[in-house]
Amino acid sequence: MKTKKNLIIVGDRVLIDPDEKMDKTPSGLYLPPTVKEKEKILGGHVKKTGPGYAIPDTTPDESWHTGKKEVKYVPLQASEGDYAIFLKDAAMEIEFEEKKYLIVPHSAILALVRTELSEEG
Repeated sequence: MKTKKNLIIVGDRVLIDPDEKMDKTPSGLYLPPTVKEKEKILGGHVKKTGPGYAIPDTTPDESWHTGKKEVKYVPLQASEGDYAIFLKDAAMEIEFEEKKYLIVPHSAILALVRTELSEEG
């Protein structure tokens, strides 16, 4: 029997594959690690998102209701495939299946670049 690990992102967090190209200038010069450490903003591709911000349930409890209440969420703006520009200080680095990722709270994302196909020429 073969098992597969599935990484589940919770709440308002976003899993980002960091852009490794940011250590090189447009002219092709490689920047030393000390320069990268001083950066305040990073970028990367969104791989997964959490369900969003949980909405508190304000309906009163009824004694006759036996079912489990379903949690509702306000969805996040970020979606898989977007390129996110975010604050470096808010990111937490993790390693999953021998690959490094960053988990970033949605509030630390400054901008999203989303590629959309259009039929216009």
